[in-house]
Amino acid sequence: MTEFAARLLYVFAASIARLPWPWLLRIGDAIAWVWLRLDVRESRVSRRNLQLAFPQLPADERERLHRAILRTTARQALETLRFWTRPHARNLALIRESHGVDLFDAAVAAGKGLIVAAPHYGNWELLNQWLAAKTPISILYRPPKVAIAEAFLRLVRADAGDRVTQIRAEGPAVRQLWKLMKQGGVTGILPDQQPKAGDGEFAPFFGKQALTMTLLNRLAERSGAAVLFAYCERIGEGLHVGLRGAQAE
Repeated sequence: MTEFAARLLYVFAASIARLPWPWLLRIGDAIAWVWLRLDVRESRVSRRNLQLAFPQLPADERERLHRAILRTTARQALETLRFWTRPHARNLALIRESHGVDLFDAAVAAGKGLIVAAPHYGNWELLNQWLAAKTPISILYRPPKVAIAEAFLRLVRADAGDRVTQIRAEGPAVRQLWKLMKQGGVTGILPDQQPKAGDGEFAPFFGKQALTMTLLNRLAERSGAAVLFAYCERIGEGLHVGLRGAQAE
């Protein structure tokens, strides 16, 4: 029943994603307006983050940034529906530039394991597809609380060539990743994802103590795997993939 519901949700998402892009932009802006008016969680969190990160900005400037963040978030959510429900080759054709690919190719060729740290910046879902087009990859993810939502995510993130392995961020995950690194594999981790209590460390962040992931550090130190930071950002009508070494300034 769960898998069937997930497929129905996929059909619904694909129907929305087929709308012309200008229409989706307007829908995204409308969603952002509703978020702002109802002061939903997305609105409250972005406003508080701006207060912490830019306390020196005038209130009206922070409010302008707040509205822009909500519009961008809503638009990216709809863009992600397109990436999830269209052929990967069509999505990847939108990538106009890529930097640091030589670092990625060298790390894979070294055969000592590679950890791709992809923060929540830009469209990490398209980045997953770009990585999978270059090499088999295992993706660590935190399962949603609702079973149908998890089944939907596993469906849309699957790769037709079975080059994507999805690993739940739970107890056995560490052993799976350790084995993968020893075999010279590649894994993608969202390093800014909040871990469960007891699985991370608190560190100062904009004057607040934030629970921070330690899995990436431990895995890299114990396995000797290379670490690259990666992102996929929009530039005009196209997108840009960038990779940097962990020690890059």
